[in-house]
Amino acid sequence: MENTAKNSGFDEEGTAFDGPAPIKGHLVIKSYLKTLDNSPGVYRMLSETGEVLYVGKARQLVNRVSSYARLTGHSARIGRMIAATASMMFLTTETETEALLLEQNLIKQLKPRYNVLLRDDKSFPNILVTSDHDFPQIKKHRGARRTKGTYYGPFASGTAVNRTLAQLQRVFLLRDCSDSMFEGRTRACLQYQIKRCCGPCVGHINKTDYAALVTDATAFLSGKSTRIQAKLVEEMTEASHALEFERAASLRDRISAMAQVQTSQGVNPQGVEEADIVALHQDGGQACVQVFFIRSNQNWGNRAYYPRTGGSADTAEILEAFMVQFYSTKMPPKLILMSETVENPDLLENALTAQRGNKVSLLIPERGEKKQLVYNALRNAREALARKMAETASQSKLLEGLAKAFDLKAPPQRIEIYDNSHISGTNAVGGMVVSGPEGWMKSSYRKFNIKGEDISPGDDFGMMTEVLTRRFSRLVKEDPDRTNGTWPDLLLIDGGAGQLSAVMSVLKDQGITDLAVVGVAKGVDRDAGKEEFHRPGKRPFSLPHRDPVLYFVQRLRDEAHRFAIGTHRAKRAKAFTASPLDGVPGVGASRKRALLQHFGSAKAASRAGLTDLKQVDGISDAMAETIYGYFHDNGT
Repeated sequence: MENTAKNSGFDEEGTAFDGPAPIKGHLVIKSYLKTLDNSPGVYRMLSETGEVLYVGKARQLVNRVSSYARLTGHSARIGRMIAATASMMFLTTETETEALLLEQNLIKQLKPRYNVLLRDDKSFPNILVTSDHDFPQIKKHRGARRTKGTYYGPFASGTAVNRTLAQLQRVFLLRDCSDSMFEGRTRACLQYQIKRCCGPCVGHINKTDYAALVTDATAFLSGKSTRIQAKLVEEMTEASHALEFERAASLRDRISAMAQVQTSQGVNPQGVEEADIVALHQDGGQACVQVFFIRSNQNWGNRAYYPRTGGSADTAEILEAFMVQFYSTKMPPKLILMSETVENPDLLENALTAQRGNKVSLLIPERGEKKQLVYNALRNAREALARKMAETASQSKLLEGLAKAFDLKAPPQRIEIYDNSHISGTNAVGGMVVSGPEGWMKSSYRKFNIKGEDISPGDDFGMMTEVLTRRFSRLVKEDPDRTNGTWPDLLLIDGGAGQLSAVMSVLKDQGITDLAVVGVAKGVDRDAGKEEFHRPGKRPFSLPHRDPVLYFVQRLRDEAHRFAIGTHRAKRAKAFTASPLDGVPGVGASRKRALLQHFGSAKAASRAGLTDLKQVDGISDAMAETIYGYFHDNGT
């Protein structure tokens, strides 16, 4: 009697079924050809379990899918993908550009294993000069551009913005304080004393002169630094001839600060006003993409990216996928200089042009300054990837040593380290940091505000129990099959036998019995280097004093401690600055300011009578009743 294997599968619509083991690979792909036409669209390749293996776009779906139905001519990566394909899904689009954008949206959402995926894609900071105040503010800005004003950027990092802002304040003396702080000043702040602000809050400069400083600052940020510097030199000379030596010295300091700004921006191209430079280098199955930002003929920094390549992919595929994902949340410049071509340059150019609203050009320069800029970016990509690969190799050795020291079956791919922080039980928080083969996984860090009312002040065991209960009850609920890569292979707990017992109790309650857990105690003398390691059912032990694995564990524990302490301090600082008025419905910044100016303090406002509240400018009778009711009727 012949046995027919039965298996779970998914049909074309993604519906599960049970029956004979479905066909796979070339045959299942070939079976879809008769249902496809020449429309553009997006296709998905799925495994037997319904996992999305790959998301692709096509100018003509039938032609692209037929290429996968061939038996030969595929790279090893594509061959493995085809062999694992059990079903496909299709979605036609009106245009090729729509297919390109849809493809990248699905890749970012589904994270298929065989696609190129941009990781750690974070927003870039800008410099904002506000326009909704008589004395505009200059500050760092991230996120949506909702505040009225002029934005300059992007800068590659917050550090680059902070450094440039510090120098700009020395040159142009613009305020960086918030509007509420500005309105509440009665005397000049420290920024004025150290000559980084001209003191508009207390009338040390009028609107006309301040507006002139704003004009100079915006001109400088727009690339007109030579004109501004010449103007300052002329003013310094005039002040010196007029024997106004104090003013001349101030202008001299501003000119010196401007020179430092220009120096810190590195190589400033003369022939490129606005462009991004994108350079790709591959080695050993890994890739690095360097992006440099040129704005107003100034180099505003660079950032390195290490996209996941799905095992291996050619440069054209990697660069196109990177650029579509990178610019999906960022405004592209009018010129992008590239080290390599992409698969569909015309399609990508059209998509970026549509996003920007005017022409975006893609260029692979062959000579001159533009080629030198790309060469510099490519050299940085090559060097950054070499450093990354060296760090990864070192990290792999440490993980192997960790597995050996703690008797793990294999080097851990995800280590979670936990710590708590509080002062006598107040503002208690728990912190979780994560490490893996590529180092710190900062996007996976989590903080836990301790909520348990039955936890006594300073009860570290109770805090750890709450943190681990919340963490693993959520994991069990959201990823019971452990397929999303969010389950740890190893838990490191800052503490000894007591903390370890609390953790094991939590895991047992959640039905988890196969996680490796290690408690890291400081030892008898509480000295670094004398740590004791506690494991369930085994005697504590120590590692040799100079063992690299010991140093590695110390770094893991110290990072958890740093993160928990920082989170606690932020929570404590927020509690210090909290106002009783913060929770009143309908009371925003302006009404809060009116109440504070009228009563002198939030506490006095909370105790005020209804009649007194109605006399405050900007507070209507209805709002006065709301405020009075909040503090009296609710018993708060």
